[in-house]
Amino acid sequence: MGLTAKIRTRDGWAVSHAVVTVTDMTGTQVLRAEADAEGAVRDTTELAPGAYTVIVTAVGYAPAASSAIVTASGRAEVGTVTLARQGGTELPPPGPWTIDPAHSSVAAVAQHLGISSVRGRFTEFGGTIEIAPDDVTKSRVETVIRAASIDTGNGMRDTHLRSADFLDVENHPEITYRSTGLTQAGPDRWTVHGELSLHGVVRPVDLDLAYLGTGADPWGGTRAAFRASTELHREDFAMNYNQVLQAGIAAIGTTLKVELDIQAVQGDSLPQA
Repeated sequence: MGLTAKIRTRDGWAVSHAVVTVTDMTGTQVLRAEADAEGAVRDTTELAPGAYTVIVTAVGYAPAASSAIVTASGRAEVGTVTLARQGGTELPPPGPWTIDPAHSSVAAVAQHLGISSVRGRFTEFGGTIEIAPDDVTKSRVETVIRAASIDTGNGMRDTHLRSADFLDVENHPEITYRSTGLTQAGPDRWTVHGELSLHGVVRPVDLDLAYLGTGADPWGGTRAAFRASTELHREDFAMNYNQVLQAGIAAIGTTLKVELDIQAVQGDSLPQA
């Protein structure tokens, strides 16, 4: 294994798709790798023994640099790299922005047996953001998620979640969110007010939104990064199934924590691959 690292924010969030660049002592780039959705970097390029510089960059964060020593094994274990946010006091430039699913994540966390968490994510989604030019509080966001794309890493559990007990994807194939307003909650924090349609039920849902900043991407475009979270209650969306174990403990908690890590590309379409 050539390089392993974990990229995290100061509060422990994974920085998905951060870019790690390794240069030797002459300044020559010898490795470039991208973190996965969990902020992990695993690259199998074998490195020659010696000293290297590791630079980690991500849209919305200040770059971080550190040194690494590669031993005779050809392995560089960088450990955890913490990135500091470059928050903005304003939102991105006005106009349309398109959510990039390949560099974004939509995750949900539920309690399991009252002692641990089950983390799932949706792998198919898309959406648009419109930053209003004159009154930023009139900015809008719309997203569509394919309910059947739920992935918790367990096939049997995922099949159950797609069934009528939970998401009922046959009758409700799409989960949608449409904003109705925006309120500033701090220098780089906002509350997005909107309506979530889930399992055939529409409810008002607020998102706690952090704007992480805007920067150029390697494809000649401009990207903006956001992180958002909210809590949902399953019974609010008519998902009342539960299994109570003999000890009286609910198998699955009724509260879902939703975590969104979003990159959006400036313009009304994604760049062609």
